[in-house]
Amino acid sequence: MYRTIHDFLTDWEYETAGTAKVLKIVTDELRAQTIHPEVRSLERLGWHLTQTLTEMGHKAGLFTTDPLEHESLPDTMAELTVKYEDYAAQIAKAVHSKWTDSSLLEMVDMYGDQWSKGTVLRILINHQSHHRGHMTVIMRFWGLPVPGLYGPSKQEWAEMGMTAPE
Repeated sequence: MYRTIHDFLTDWEYETAGTAKVLKIVTDELRAQTIHPEVRSLERLGWHLTQTLTEMGHKAGLFTTDPLEHESLPDTMAELTVKYEDYAAQIAKAVHSKWTDSSLLEMVDMYGDQWSKGTVLRILINHQSHHRGHMTVIMRFWGLPVPGLYGPSKQEWAEMGMTAPE
């Protein structure tokens, strides 16, 4: 659970930049390909991450509506990435302007349960990291480069002339 707006915004900036980095690597040729019938495509995962911003933002009271609830998947990964970046920035702005450190202890109804606002922020970040991990595994399967998010990726180790740790 987040206890300060500053701590969340610092993490949010880093995490959303990482997600945007992943989204920008996905090609339009591979975006809709699936590796298994029970595994979402890269575009579906990216769109799910984007729609979750407005869904959770609306449920938590950061947005007055959920503008992406009935919106169709964008036609290109570039369009999807722009929407993701826009709504990620809107989340940050709304948290900064509407909530305070002390309000992070207030409870909100989320999916039939009561969560503190600080927990909503933690879950926004955890949810994003969770699905971004799915995306990087699928990206490796398709031969796309995977960016290092919490340290160098295997490709980045090689670019530095080093062997990636086992």
